Amino acid sequence: MENSQLGSLFANQSEHIKKLHEIVQKAIDEEKLITDNLMNPPREVLTRGQRISDKVARFGGSWAFIILFLVVLFVWIFYNSVAPKGKNFDPYPFILMNLILSCIAAFQAPVIMMSQNRQEEKDRQRAENDYMVNMKAELEVRSLHQKVDLLLEEQIKTLFDIQEKQMELLNEIREKLNT
Repeated sequence: MENSQLGSLFANQSEHIKKLHEIVQKAIDEEKLITDNLMNPPREVLTRGQRISDKVARFGGSWAFIILFLVVLFVWIFYNSVAPKGKNFDPYPFILMNLILSCIAAFQAPVIMMSQNRQEEKDRQRAENDYMVNMKAELEVRSLHQKVDLLLEEQIKTLFDIQEKQMELLNEIREKLNT
């Protein structure tokens, strides 16, 4: 009878460990789902204007644009300075060039700002996703701590029960030896 009680205690402990493993595995699987969704976000749908503003911002902030722009300005100034009168289309104070530069800046700045605003919104959403993942991870860690504490309490209780059974057996053995 004593062996069956010990066997049931060990079986009970084994069952608790199995349940804990299932709970932990479920939590890990749920975390994988969240990270998979964040690593493969839904494809962003952009309007034609948004695509154009992104391309303008990408090109306008590149070395290719700066070098091309410097070459065009240098050729413009050189041609209008060296060409004979009548063949040059924008003589020395380069008023036409200043007008074109002002127009380019006037159009390019708002387009780049639109692209930057959209990028800022993406960054905000990314930060919000990071925050949500961190909160979920914190809650999972707390939950795991509670489960481990519960498991430890159950194991301690089981150990006390086993120790009590051992003491009873030792007392029985002592009584048999004394008689």
